[in-house]
Amino acid sequence: MTRHPLSLLKSLQQMLTAIYDVPIRLDVTEFLITEREQLPAAHRHADTDEQVLVARDGDGLRIGVFLDGALLERLSRADPLTVLDGGNVGDYWSALEGVSHFHYLVWNAGHGRAVTLHELELQAEIDKYVSSLWLLKRQHPHRFPAELHALLFERCQLRTGLCGERRRMYQTANDYASRFCRRLAQRLTSSLGSARVETMAELRRFYRLGHQRKFRHIERTTG
Repeated sequence: MTRHPLSLLKSLQQMLTAIYDVPIRLDVTEFLITEREQLPAAHRHADTDEQVLVARDGDGLRIGVFLDGALLERLSRADPLTVLDGGNVGDYWSALEGVSHFHYLVWNAGHGRAVTLHELELQAEIDKYVSSLWLLKRQHPHRFPAELHALLFERCQLRTGLCGERRRMYQTANDYASRFCRRLAQRLTSSLGSARVETMAELRRFYRLGHQRKFRHIERTTG
């Protein structure tokens, strides 16, 4: 089954909206850039299929979401909303990260809150896990995808070229997200029915926390 790339991105944004109950008025597809040549010169040679560009515009922000056209074409041929598997999960996570960054930035801006890159990356890693779990449970209702945590957090590799403070920031975001999502998985597998409502409530509260409170929540609840 094929799905138009814009339809896919709209569906990903709608999924995040539903999971966290965070509606916004802006549509990610209206800010989409698919050609690398359209990026500012400083960003064209980055070794990534996904970038979110943010710049000040008076009292507001200008946002662009770059998702490489080839990545979107691959996802249109292997629709992760129908079947999420080893063949498309990497591309799915790249697209979801762009949508996650966009939605989180816009939602916080709408509430007059600044966002740090650190919390942006932390939330995106959690969004990847939670949205994948959401999809896999819908596609395979009688099976819990226990391998998902290892695939996302233990086998991942940071991008080539990241170094110094920036590399440490990405690594810390990954480590904290891993701790949060491991606890999430343990709660859902131990009591799948009774834990669902409580877990959804925690995810929604967590989404609304600021930078320091997110990290303190993970430290307090995971030891």
